[in-house]
Amino acid sequence: MIDVRKIVEMQCQTVARWHNEPIDNPFEGLFADICKQHSFNYQLWHEEDLARSPDADDAIIARVKRAIDGFNQQRNDWIELVDDHIARILDENNVQVDETVRINTETPGSVIDRLSILALRIYHLEEQLEREDVDQEHFDKVRHRIAVCYLQQDELSNELQLLLDDMLAGRVRHRTYRQLKMYNDATLNPYLYKRQADVA
Repeated sequence: MIDVRKIVEMQCQTVARWHNEPIDNPFEGLFADICKQHSFNYQLWHEEDLARSPDADDAIIARVKRAIDGFNQQRNDWIELVDDHIARILDENNVQVDETVRINTETPGSVIDRLSILALRIYHLEEQLEREDVDQEHFDKVRHRIAVCYLQQDELSNELQLLLDDMLAGRVRHRTYRQLKMYNDATLNPYLYKRQADVA
């Protein structure tokens, strides 16, 4: 019912398209949520590239750090929303699960996030094969890494498909694991709420 191959295809195709066109999301339903989550990984990846530039001054680093925190928060929020959407699909299909059935420690949303990062890594590694300023050793290293990434992508997508199929058949329980991040919450981050108290 949920075709993981199409998820991987979408992630790879959007990474390539977004490097030439604005970020878009022409999808519906679960795929729209997955694409949205993927877009935060895309933006996070490129902000992290900027943060590591030796030419970046303190002002750029500060701006990039704030952007990274924001995109990372949204990335994590949308992992949970993807899992919530999968929970709704299970409910809509009247999947009955006994409470004694095992629960997977990694949610489908988390695996989809890992596949998103792999799609980004593969794209940027393959860019390396177009360089003319490097030697054969560099190409050999990159080709090896690309092969490893494709193997991981294949294995992860196969296992995700099995997990989703087991969930839809009621053989595995699904739960959205709330990450409950504290660092962006002004009421939970000690530095933020103590600073607010000092200002007041």
